[in-house]
This record gives sequence, structure tokens and C-alpha cells, in this order.
Amino acid sequence: MDNLKNFYFDQFKEDLNELDIYLGENQFDQFMQYYEILIEWNSFMNLTAITDFNDVLKKHFIDSLSLVKVAFLKKEISIIDVGTGAGFPGIPLKIAFPDLDIVLLDSLKKRIHFLEEVINQLGLKNISVIHGRAEDYAKENRGREKFDLCVSRAVANLSTLSEYCIPFVKKKGKFICYKSEKLTDELSNAKKAISILGGKVEKQVDFFLPSSKIYRNFLVIDKVKETPPKFPRKAGLPSKEPIR
Repeated sequence: MDNLKNFYFDQFKEDLNELDIYLGENQFDQFMQYYEILIEWNSFMNLTAITDFNDVLKKHFIDSLSLVKVAFLKKEISIIDVGTGAGFPGIPLKIAFPDLDIVLLDSLKKRIHFLEEVINQLGLKNISVIHGRAEDYAKENRGREKFDLCVSRAVANLSTLSEYCIPFVKKKGKFICYKSEKLTDELSNAKKAISILGGKVEKQVDFFLPSSKIYRNFLVIDKVKETPPKFPRKAGLPSKEPIR
């Protein structure tokens, strides 16, 4: 790393300390390697508009790891990351908490190839990549109600996102949604869908990323009952006709 990257890595370590996350040198190397692969692949496919080293550390890596504010991750739990894109939040979580068992789900084959490359080059274990749509993978005998935790940073209406995600969660598990704005009206419109799908809103937690004015918000939904068999509906319907 050049001096500039060393400087920003020092800030990254301070941000991690603020989140009570302490990493070994190998884990820092994995984050650096992840950044380098991300930038290389981003040169020929659209993975992220955020490419500056400092911005990736803060807006992708630290943002992903902020999950520690609402979930205890220092144990063996199963997580599915729906609409993972370039691997956020799933890969940063796996690097920082190696005991997690993680599935990355995305519908675009090109991104799947990228994620497989990252996993192979970083030597990550107990993390798998699934190419498919949430509506299909959440069917019986696949990923349905198999996970302790479902997370998503995907941009979608909360009602739609709940239909994609809640079916994956075991009873007594949680769906945690990453948002960059307060969910007042959106949450009000989604409460019926959340209830129908077997969820119950536990809390919203809003905060700023460490040493920044970057606002973030977590919505935590408890899985209190099984999702009815009819959900999720066939591909396309959750986004075209959100449950109201």
C-alpha cells in the first residue's frame, strides 16, 4: 500500500474500533485484496459507482459491518444476503466474522462470477454463492426458512423487500434491512405485508457511520410465525404489485 492507502487504513481501523471490531493482519489483507479485485472487475463491468479507496472502506466495508449495532455476530449463525450485488454486506461480514455461514444470492450471472473470484482469491470458507431470484430460491426444499438471519442492502420498496426476504428466515430469526433514510411512510405502507409474511417490526436503529455525517438506518424484523406457502409470489409480482 502507498502512504495514502496506509493513512486511510488507519482511519478504517479507528472506524472498526468504534464498532468494537478488532481484526488480525490477515483480515486486513483480505479487505485490501477485496478492494483490488473490486476495482479490477469494475473496469469492465458495473459493480459499484463508489471506487475511491477511502469511500469503499467507509461506504461499503464499514457500512456492511455496522450490522453489529443490531445483531450479535460472534458465533456460528447462518445468514443469507439477498441481492448481494458486489458482495455487500455478506463478504465484509464473512471476513470480519469467519465463523458465520453465509449465502450470497444474486440474479445476475456476471456478478456471481465476480463473487466466486473474490471468495477463491481470499480463501474464504463456509460461504456460497447462489445465482437466482429470491422468489425462486425461497421455495420449499431450497432456502425457505433455513436461515437465522436475512440481510439486504438492495434498493427496493420495503413491502417488496419483505416478500423477498422474510420467507428465508427461520421462526425466531430476523430480517434486517439496511437503509440510508428514515422509513416513516415506507414502513407504514409495509406493515401489513410484514405481518402477512410472518414478521413483526422489532425496532429501527438510526446512526451515522463512524467519523462521518453519513446517515444510516436499520430496520429489524422478527420472524414470529411461518410464512404462508403462497409467498413469495412468482417472479416479478412482488415488485409490480407490492402487498398492501
